[in-house]
Amino acid sequence: MIFISLLSAVTPVFVQTGKDLLLEVKEPVVLNEGDFFTWNVNGSDNAVRLVHGGKLNISSNYKSRVEFSAQNHSLLLKNVQKRDSGVHRALVSGDKDITVAEYSVTVLDPVSGVKLTVKLCSSDSTKVTVICSTEDSLISNTFTCDTQTCSHEEGTPGASLDIYLENGSVICNHSNQVSSKTDIQKIEDLCKKPEGKS
Repeated sequence: MIFISLLSAVTPVFVQTGKDLLLEVKEPVVLNEGDFFTWNVNGSDNAVRLVHGGKLNISSNYKSRVEFSAQNHSLLLKNVQKRDSGVHRALVSGDKDITVAEYSVTVLDPVSGVKLTVKLCSSDSTKVTVICSTEDSLISNTFTCDTQTCSHEEGTPGASLDIYLENGSVICNHSNQVSSKTDIQKIEDLCKKPEGKS
């Protein structure tokens, strides 16, 4: 079997769990006598197979989860789940296999919310140490911020939390390729003492 790729690279795609994902074939596909078209998943599972003449076969694993367009050969994956992560390749097969589209799909859960809490404030409220953590507290980082910058003090290694200053506010951001959550608070508000406390 000969394998030919018309593509320069695999297209990375990130999609949120539960969303729909459209995988497109950008160039027109012509099937000659004896040719067939497939959307292959991870090199082994043929989700869709279309033979010359229009006979379509959708794998039982995908029957209720995909829509295939015989006109442009696009594949709509519905309600994607983590198991849908992997390489999705559109192939025209005959005397040789020709790749006409290829996607590296990564299905991710949305990030959880974040919160900023004060650990320490300078007496003049120009320097504040804050903890930026996810609502479930599984990830947290501690940062010290002045009026110009924030510097990382300690926290969860490799955490997807970021903190920065903008217009006198501290912004805690938790993000991945499919979603983002932020908590924004003014430095002066972070350093205010509650009523009745000294």
